[in-house]
Amino acid sequence: MLTISKNPWFFADLELKLPSKSRIIWIVCYIICSIFVVSGCATAERPVQNADIPARLQALLPADVILLGEQHDNPDHHRIHHQVVETLATQGALAALVIEMATQGNTTTGLAKTASEIEVKSTLIWDDNAWRWGAYAPAIMAAVRAGVVVAGANFPRGQMRQAAATASWDERLDKAALVRQNQLIREGHCDMLPASQITPMTRIQIARDVAMASTVGKASEAAPGKTVVLVAGSVHVDKTLGVPRHLPVTAKAKSVLLQAVSAASAASHNTDSGFDAVWQTLDAPEKDYCAQMKGSLGK
Repeated sequence: MLTISKNPWFFADLELKLPSKSRIIWIVCYIICSIFVVSGCATAERPVQNADIPARLQALLPADVILLGEQHDNPDHHRIHHQVVETLATQGALAALVIEMATQGNTTTGLAKTASEIEVKSTLIWDDNAWRWGAYAPAIMAAVRAGVVVAGANFPRGQMRQAAATASWDERLDKAALVRQNQLIREGHCDMLPASQITPMTRIQIARDVAMASTVGKASEAAPGKTVVLVAGSVHVDKTLGVPRHLPVTAKAKSVLLQAVSAASAASHNTDSGFDAVWQTLDAPEKDYCAQMKGSLGK
């Protein structure tokens, strides 16, 4: 799983110079934010198996982009990433693998298919303190072995402080979507975030979505007729809020929510608004992140 205490991507706590307690909240909420999405009706669908992937992908095609919305610490979601990449690559249909887990501008372009994992990590400038390499390596290396570019898409950390203070980011969403993003930021912090930090963090979230959309768009233009796969947190791939909002209007994009459910009681999200499909998966080890946050703050 992620090293929660050192994840820098979403929080930019150093850049925003938050009080120490607020920094803890920024950090713990990252995984929580990948879990909070709109819930809906119930279903008894079984978790996705490897053998199911080709048919499920076919149901989404044709698509310029397939966006896989994950829960960052769920091993079954990482398995599905790998299988999706393998399937599309084998069919010669994979344009690029774009990932939230590396910074925009860092790509494997020019690397040989035989490049080692060390070489790939170095090229992507992978941050082991933020993302566990072993979780994402199978999908990344499958793309490299197929001669397909892997591209980082995350908004540069050094620009986050400026983004947090830039009001023009608010204009990238309509009023309803902006209110919803603010709400998710608040919920993702277990309603413990100082009110003054909600707007800055929402701006960073929007900036990250725009950065990912830009990277995806360029990758799609470079390989017309093929499909780009984006791996990111679930809220980032929500069509009503995230990356799809910032893609070219002509892009055919399909958003997939990878949703962990128990075998005994499978609950699905309503796909009418945010997602084109829900792929149910095995559960990750259960954790109460809000309790962890409160414990860290001595509450």
